[in-house]
Amino acid sequence: MPTPIDPNAPPDKKRLYAVLAAAFLGWMFDGMEMGLFPLIARPALLEMQTAHGLSMNDAFVAQWMGYATAAFLLGAAGGGVLFGWLGDKIGRVRAMAASILVYSLFTGLIYFAQEPWHLCAARFVAALGMGGEWSLGIALVMEVWPAKHRPLMAGVIGAAANVGFALIAVFAIFFKVTVDSWRWVALIGAAPALLTFGFRLFVPESEKWQASVKADTAKVDPLKEVFGPKLWKTTLIATALSSVALIGTWGSVQWLPLWADKMAGAANPAAKGWTGLASGCGAVLGCLLGAYIGRFITRRLAYFLMCSGSLVACAVLFRGFDSYGPAFLGMTFMVGALTASFYGWLPLYLPELFPTRVRATGQGLSFNAGRILAAVGALQMGALMQTLDGSYAKAGAIITLVYVAGLFLIWLAPETKDKPLPE
Repeated sequence: MPTPIDPNAPPDKKRLYAVLAAAFLGWMFDGMEMGLFPLIARPALLEMQTAHGLSMNDAFVAQWMGYATAAFLLGAAGGGVLFGWLGDKIGRVRAMAASILVYSLFTGLIYFAQEPWHLCAARFVAALGMGGEWSLGIALVMEVWPAKHRPLMAGVIGAAANVGFALIAVFAIFFKVTVDSWRWVALIGAAPALLTFGFRLFVPESEKWQASVKADTAKVDPLKEVFGPKLWKTTLIATALSSVALIGTWGSVQWLPLWADKMAGAANPAAKGWTGLASGCGAVLGCLLGAYIGRFITRRLAYFLMCSGSLVACAVLFRGFDSYGPAFLGMTFMVGALTASFYGWLPLYLPELFPTRVRATGQGLSFNAGRILAAVGALQMGALMQTLDGSYAKAGAIITLVYVAGLFLIWLAPETKDKPLPE
């Protein structure tokens, strides 16, 4: 068990970096899981399609990809609430270790899938852990690291998932993910389970949380408080802002490897890997910049600029390209950077909205409730592709208009720049 920390003691660098490493690795492997499925989804669904005597077509793939993505997002929403609540009750570290174990084991179980609905079920349960890990890792880092480092820490944690996304894309470039090999790729998802042993041995608990459980205010139910008279408006606006980013990503950008795979054809199975790598590398840069600019401009202006940039870049990509090549990859990098910048900004902004005693619950619920709306976006992407004759480009161009809503919603949110974390 980690030794309780004196809240008045000066920061211990070893302790700070242990917490950062734990949160970074947990979210990085989470990103690998998220990046893994778009790589195996098309080969897996094509195999299952032919196994049932059906001819291969992308309308079937899009339909089940939409279902699987929606299942993932709904699971992540539930996991954010479940593990966020657990983190406020038993501690950030123990709950985070449990969340990683869940998402690792159930991603690995995709290896045994025989039917499309098996993929959906495994993605749903794995997502419970992924949704929980995000809120817990962010809460732990923001509570342990000094306030002056919050923008940098938000960017680093936000970038972690995209480092994982890029790593799995590199793997796909050199290991061809086909209808014959996708099951072995799915087994990679079980590897992060090993992290859980290190978590309990080496990662210290948040002293802010330890102090909060001793206070009378810690006896309240976190779920009741985030929907209580003082916080319900904050919870709703945080959910809305998260939803815009998540719908844009999961309703269209996550489909880019599938689009590239279709354009490149069977002769170039590495295209989806290169596309994932371009998007992932762009996203790493975008996450760092999304948080870093928070040091210089207000939180609201930063979000407004991110929505504007994402709207323009997605319009250029989805309306201006119809073939795979270097220009497509370059634009994918740009779209990855702009649309992922929100995931550097959200870890900075959401912890600034909720007090310590309900922080994991509040930010976990807000971010992951946004995934419920994103699940609707993913289903709409699949439905649009059915209507638009399997066109990823036309469907993506429509879904990414969601960034227009963000241009207006942000001005309803509170400004938190240069304010301490609420206690």
